[in-house]
Amino acid sequence: MDPEVGLRLLFSPLASNIVVRTACCSVGVVLPVYSTFKAIEGRDENEQKKWLLYWAAYGSFSVVELFTDKFLCWFPLYYHMKFAFLVWLELPTTDGARQMYMTHLRPFLLKHETRLDQVVGFFYGQMSKFVSVHQAEIKFVRALLMRTFVSAKQFASGFIHPERRHMSGAIEGRRQQFDTSDSEDEE
Repeated sequence: MDPEVGLRLLFSPLASNIVVRTACCSVGVVLPVYSTFKAIEGRDENEQKKWLLYWAAYGSFSVVELFTDKFLCWFPLYYHMKFAFLVWLELPTTDGARQMYMTHLRPFLLKHETRLDQVVGFFYGQMSKFVSVHQAEIKFVRALLMRTFVSAKQFASGFIHPERRHMSGAIEGRRQQFDTSDSEDEE
């Protein structure tokens, strides 16, 4: 696909919100996650700081959007403006995340730091209490999720590579496992 066609589709005022929302997710989350991974693995402190600032700015934007999205999404070209904002946050030439952090987020957090520390401390205390009280349930859910994940992985592997399932005897192995458990119960 020609990149120019993709950009025309993206920036067309009549473009589907699905296309623009997908682009927002790609630009706002997918690319930064990979870039953050590269910064961490590359151990470049400047890149790490850059992406830390980005996530602080993006997280703040996401919190605001959580409350405003339901009515802002009705405005024409809302998702186009959101896409442009996310690009602005990321681009090294604009250094938008640093600007947003220094001009808006940092002053707000410094002003309310004491109260926010109390709220965060209370929240973490309540979470710790919850986890300690519900330790058994959490272990059960974790084990259930792990079993589900392993089963889904085996199913997907068998679906993608059916010849491996047949060659490995996975079906026969399961039958034998069930047969031995039944015979143990009868004894």
